[in-house]
Amino acid sequence: MITRRTLFAALAAGTALLGAGGALAADKHVTVAYQTDALPSSVAIANGEFAKATGTEIDFRKFDSGAEIFAAIASGDVQIGYVGSSPFAAATSRGLDVKAFQLASISGTDEALVVRDGSGIASLNDLKGKKLAAAPVSTDHYQLLALIKSLGLGEKDVEVFAIPQPEIVAAYNRGDIDGGFVWDPALTELKKNGKVLVTSKDVAEKGSPTFSAWVATGDFAKTNPDFLRSFAGVVNKYYASFAKEPAAWGPESDNAKALAKLLGGTPAQQASALKNLNLLTPEAQASEAWLGGGEKAGAAQILKKTAEFLKDQGKVSRVLDSYAAFVTPDAVALTN
Repeated sequence: MITRRTLFAALAAGTALLGAGGALAADKHVTVAYQTDALPSSVAIANGEFAKATGTEIDFRKFDSGAEIFAAIASGDVQIGYVGSSPFAAATSRGLDVKAFQLASISGTDEALVVRDGSGIASLNDLKGKKLAAAPVSTDHYQLLALIKSLGLGEKDVEVFAIPQPEIVAAYNRGDIDGGFVWDPALTELKKNGKVLVTSKDVAEKGSPTFSAWVATGDFAKTNPDFLRSFAGVVNKYYASFAKEPAAWGPESDNAKALAKLLGGTPAQQASALKNLNLLTPEAQASEAWLGGGEKAGAAQILKKTAEFLKDQGKVSRVLDSYAAFVTPDAVALTN
């Protein structure tokens, strides 16, 4: 399990290693980290289209959390990763040089707090005295803490465990915890014996929005813009298909079967999970509302607000004056 201490050490040690990104690209080999979230673009991992479009040998590695991915990026093992805004804010606040070049999704119903049947939780008013869990330094962890704070509760009122998703599922099924803020496949597992109490979209509407993004090391982004444009183009292609061709993404579709083979679960579960996503067009991503606009970029503002919250919670030691340097619209703006 990646602890905060392990992550911090990796980030500190990895600062001098980020130049490896350019060298790897020059050798036509790039390591990309992904997670188990259901995304239309994950089909391109399964069928090799990312490698074909970029003309690059890509080693795709699956991780359980954004915190683990940032530790791998800091160590120099990974050049590109799929991460959430909370571990993103934590990593950049600690000095890691990365850039979000494409947003995978924004606050939707694909992440949620599920409470166990028999837990005695019928509404948000019942959370006091309960035991809840979320993956450490994840967007879910951030959202869970933000939700608790919005209810006027604190750590003495609700016991929160920061543990990996597989451990959350096991603890939930044993009855050791009352609920977990999770994403798929854990979300599907928890819902088998519980109900969704609140979603990521709900928490965003309460004032704590989040996003997930594809990020690249600063060095890699600088030296390999064509790769990032091609990579983003593949993502956009699959997102457009998902929006315009719903039949191609149903429970019996080849796409759903490819996702199930890559990520686990059944095709029906993957098709259902895709419907929970909140996806953006390339035009929306490149706008000032998200990746464009420099200091005014919406994603940069979310990172700063998240960092401020994490500092208040004692998760990071400082908040930067600006997070604009960690987002760029260049890759998506040129794939329209």
